[in-house]
Amino acid sequence: MSDWPDGYGRDDRYGQGSGRMQPEGARVMPHVQRGQTARPIPQQGGYDDRGYDDRGYDSGYSDGQVYGNGSGGRGGDDGYYDDGRGGRPAPNWRRRIKIGALTLVVVFLAVTIGTYFWADSKLKREVDLSKVIERPGGGDGTNYLIVGSDSREGMSKEDQKRLHTGKVEGKRTDSMMILHVGDNGNTMVSLPRDSDVEIPSFKGSDSGKLYPNQGRRTKLNAAYAEDGPELLVRTVEHNTGLKIDHYAEIGFGGFANIVDALGGVEMDIPRDIKDRDSGSDFKKGKQTLDGEQALAFVRNRKEAGSDLERTKNQQKFLATLANQAATPGTILNPFRLYPTMGAGLDTLVVDKDMGLLDVAEMFWAMKGITGGDGKSMNIPISGSNGGNLVWDKAKVKQLVEQLKNDEKVTVSEN
Repeated sequence: MSDWPDGYGRDDRYGQGSGRMQPEGARVMPHVQRGQTARPIPQQGGYDDRGYDDRGYDSGYSDGQVYGNGSGGRGGDDGYYDDGRGGRPAPNWRRRIKIGALTLVVVFLAVTIGTYFWADSKLKREVDLSKVIERPGGGDGTNYLIVGSDSREGMSKEDQKRLHTGKVEGKRTDSMMILHVGDNGNTMVSLPRDSDVEIPSFKGSDSGKLYPNQGRRTKLNAAYAEDGPELLVRTVEHNTGLKIDHYAEIGFGGFANIVDALGGVEMDIPRDIKDRDSGSDFKKGKQTLDGEQALAFVRNRKEAGSDLERTKNQQKFLATLANQAATPGTILNPFRLYPTMGAGLDTLVVDKDMGLLDVAEMFWAMKGITGGDGKSMNIPISGSNGGNLVWDKAKVKQLVEQLKNDEKVTVSEN
């Protein structure tokens, strides 16, 4: 009697065990002769009389194919490759290139947009041109009044000594120029700070009080010292008849920092220059000026002999500065671009309506003038009166008309 439960211990069924002491031997697989019809697999579960499972199991090898892939190990239509160990994605280089290109575009746009808002937020929009009264009619093109002030704001005592600026309360205009940007060439017109002008009626920038015109004549830079940028714009418009669209001002410290951030600016010094007051000490010829030297060059006045010569040096240097700042070596190099932009924007004062694109247009126009796309000149002078430079009224009128109509400037300064 067998100790196996009912249904076990029978030796007539393969795989169900038996009560024998010896293990079951291997059973012979049926052989199908070529041309002989294979025995159909029963649909019902169970075993046949030879011990084979008849429940429909298919090993997957009967047709010579690899189990799970009917392609014999080659990549299928679904883009997968089977190496016999399971499917894995085949490299799709076109898709990878598209994703990589899209990623680069997204990163570029993110950096560009981020840089724009960062730079735009640094602009000091402190000048309100809406306070300027009795303004002339506008014309074609855009007119910028660019001012270099002697502001010592943010400069330490060591900086003031190193840059030969001295310690002076408040600030005054050290250079002034009108930049006209138009379709027929850009024009830069320097306004000597010793220009003889009439102070017109104006409204106080802080008090809002109206000051009538008393026919008072003085130097142009006195207008800035008296009531700041708004009165300076009002005075320039009154004496020229040209409407100023935007105002931009930079101080001594910012000017020097921009030059240093660029790694210096190459200039061709026309002659040996030595001036103790400005700190100028140059030999004739091409040389790279750092921030301290550049500031000394544009401030050199006594050695230059006149304010007109000084303004020509300022024009030449500012145009060269803009030209070198707008090179691919600066724009495409973040280690030079961001310090340069930061140095300039930290001390750049503009009007409330001036945006970053306007700043870019202004500097790009200055770069164009260096490249020959435009003209730089002093405002025409006819003589002097008590040390003040008197403008040539006829030539100034003609110049202003050409700028208003955005025509090519043909007026000469002499």
